[in-house]
Amino acid sequence: MITGRCFCGHVRYEVRGTPFHETLCHCEDCRRAAGAPIVGWFTCRPHELVWTAGAPKTWASSNGVTRSFCGDCGTSFTYARSDLDEVDVTIASLDKPEDVPPRDHTRHRGRIAWIDRLAELGAYPVAREDDAA
Repeated sequence: MITGRCFCGHVRYEVRGTPFHETLCHCEDCRRAAGAPIVGWFTCRPHELVWTAGAPKTWASSNGVTRSFCGDCGTSFTYARSDLDEVDVTIASLDKPEDVPPRDHTRHRGRIAWIDRLAELGAYPVAREDDAA
């Protein structure tokens, strides 16, 4: 079973099905809604997503689209279009996000230009050396 939660732990969920459409979305709407340069999503059927603790808040982010998030800490959870029988769930809200790796990039045309250089950036195991003190 796939489980997830928000940052503060107030809202928890289970996905009782097999994820599909595992992707990294680069569209401006997703970036702004999550406050992140890329948003990882997987898709499931609405009846397979069960809220097991608390309940997320929802908002209509655009015509026919509803997003959900934790009303206490702001963690983004879902994206759902009214014309589809599916819901997208944020991979980063999973308890084990490594269990649902993305398989592709979507809306890649809308990516932030520096995304293509991520592999070139320095990587620190914990923090930058000058911040480690």
